[in-house]
Amino acid sequence: MRYLPPNFSLYARLLLLVVPLFLVVLSFRLYPPRSGNSPVSSASVAGFSADARRLFLNGSASANTTISYHLRNLTLSPHLAGTPSGAAAFDYVRSGLGLPGLETHTDEYSPLLSYPGVASLDLLRPDGSLIKSLSLSEPADPAVRSVLPYHAYSPSGVAIAPAVYVNLGRDEDYLALERLGVDVRGLVAVIRRGGGPRGTVVEAAAVRGAKAVLMFRSNESGGGEWGNVLLGGSVDPLTPGWAAEADAERLPIEDGRVKSRFPRIPSMPVSASTAAEILGSLGGPLAPPEWIAEAPAVVGVGGGPTIVNFTYLEDRKLAVVRNIISVIKGCEEPDRYVILGNHRDAWTYGAVDPNSGTAVLLDIAARYATLLGAGWRPKRTIILCSWDAEEFGMIGSTEWVEQNLRNIGSKAIAYLNLDCAVQGGGFFVSATPQLDKLLVETMKQVEDPDIKGVSLYETWVSKKGGNSIERLSRADSDFTPFLHHAGVPATDIYFGEDFPFYHTSLDSYEWMAKHGDPLFRRHVTASEVLGLLALSLADDRVLPFDFLSYSNQLLEHADTLSALLDGSEAVELIRASILELAAAAKEVEELKKLDEHDTDEVASSLRLRALNDRLMLAERAFLETEGLTGRPWFKHMLYSPPKDSFSKLSFFPGIADAIYEAKSSNPEGQAKINHEICRVARVIRRAADVLRGDLT
Repeated sequence: MRYLPPNFSLYARLLLLVVPLFLVVLSFRLYPPRSGNSPVSSASVAGFSADARRLFLNGSASANTTISYHLRNLTLSPHLAGTPSGAAAFDYVRSGLGLPGLETHTDEYSPLLSYPGVASLDLLRPDGSLIKSLSLSEPADPAVRSVLPYHAYSPSGVAIAPAVYVNLGRDEDYLALERLGVDVRGLVAVIRRGGGPRGTVVEAAAVRGAKAVLMFRSNESGGGEWGNVLLGGSVDPLTPGWAAEADAERLPIEDGRVKSRFPRIPSMPVSASTAAEILGSLGGPLAPPEWIAEAPAVVGVGGGPTIVNFTYLEDRKLAVVRNIISVIKGCEEPDRYVILGNHRDAWTYGAVDPNSGTAVLLDIAARYATLLGAGWRPKRTIILCSWDAEEFGMIGSTEWVEQNLRNIGSKAIAYLNLDCAVQGGGFFVSATPQLDKLLVETMKQVEDPDIKGVSLYETWVSKKGGNSIERLSRADSDFTPFLHHAGVPATDIYFGEDFPFYHTSLDSYEWMAKHGDPLFRRHVTASEVLGLLALSLADDRVLPFDFLSYSNQLLEHADTLSALLDGSEAVELIRASILELAAAAKEVEELKKLDEHDTDEVASSLRLRALNDRLMLAERAFLETEGLTGRPWFKHMLYSPPKDSFSKLSFFPGIADAIYEAKSSNPEGQAKINHEICRVARVIRRAADVLRGDLT
């Protein structure tokens, strides 16, 4: 039985009718409506901008009820991408974004997706007789048992072999097994989730000779964690670099570029209870104490005596996925885009991941529609996007970016991402550094959802461990194609540091309404933060980008790199480039001050456009056309993800990769590190040139 407040549906429907009407009436008092033929002047946009923020925040009064209503409707059933179950969520979001003033359309793609066929798991005695057939289903929810928890893009396979426990499946875990005299070749690796991206962990086991991987989370109440094991980034395997339209060219499955995207051995998520039955049967050397602490069922690391019989059959096929795009045209610069996005597909119900963000996106759209009804128009275009097939590797957003790459590259101001908008308490922010100041100022305008009368900024800045804005050096949500491939400044915000039922059927409306956000105030705050960020980016006369902040962050990175490389002189190349960037950033700040006092409207407008273009395009300068070494799709030289998910560097990914590969004592290792240092120094100098706006 799903949790619903008493009379929820009737109460919510009444509020959905009454509250928007009240806001529209209020807005007409704030903004007398303009005639359809009235021109929009810069002064009117500036005037509306200040009031637009106030009216936007006025929409928070009842937003928790409407967001709760959206989330309930979005999570009534599982909605896996590319299947009929996704149709209801598509229709609901399409309707929610198809509001007056929003030009809404659908883009369809046909990427290669992966679904489970047949799977079984048995525990056998050494003589091959059956001990027990183990469950692969989630114990909590019969509604999703028609599709077993699985790893998308896992190849089909059969493994009948002893099991071995490999802890997190990291390099150091395999070294620990070697010291115990245990060889994983020919065995089934049982791995606890948390050692890096799923695909990387599975492929690491394959490289060491394992026949299959069973992956679990140390959470007794949850089922297996669904997910994909695709290797090499967020791009359709058959159309790398171009959109997977219906008539697109597709690489054959036999192509080496396609084969390299999939691990070589089958894998499957299993529940903690199923994993415990396997682990409890293992013999072999005693496991390290820290391994036992995290997985109490473990005594020996295995290699027998019991045998695992694992079979998996994959159903891999082209499937139709659909993005929903809603556009609010800018009245002065319609060719400049502020993009907000969230994916709606989910492995199961997806209350946290992703539909907490979907419900917030629909609330933002409704508030913008209210502003439009009052006569407001943004200076620049705002685009609201509902992505499909994110769970398969950011497929929907990546296909859209690849299809629109030239327009995005020359016209996109920023991408604001929502995914797991609410998964608990505490506010977390990730962004490219030029957005730091804007994020802080926005947090100061919003009340903390859990402490009345205190700003979100005050609680964020005082939280245990100190505040920090993280960098987007990971590839786990839809900011990936925008930042790592197209070089668009990006943010990602969310409430809650950890969610115990991630990618399981327990990610439900019931959990959210009882535990994650019972009053839905955190959702409202997420709506306020993202909505205000977009309004600033769309309406501020000068783009609110701060490259002095960027320069300071890069100097910190250079210090960290220097310490890691024992004061290598080569790092000074990077430091010198950063100082050039800082000097250019100071020049830009002076130009901003001059613009405030410019009385020549035409000349000022042209200079302003040029200045904003420099601010917008500077991030693109951090891209390299050929991309990272061995990973050409990732082109951002500062903040793409490194190969090693446990790298000591969460920045300069090419350098991080070279350091990781140099661990093998390759005599060419230092030369490769120096080469990557030179590449980073070059792109930073290039960004300084873009900020200055002059040819060298």
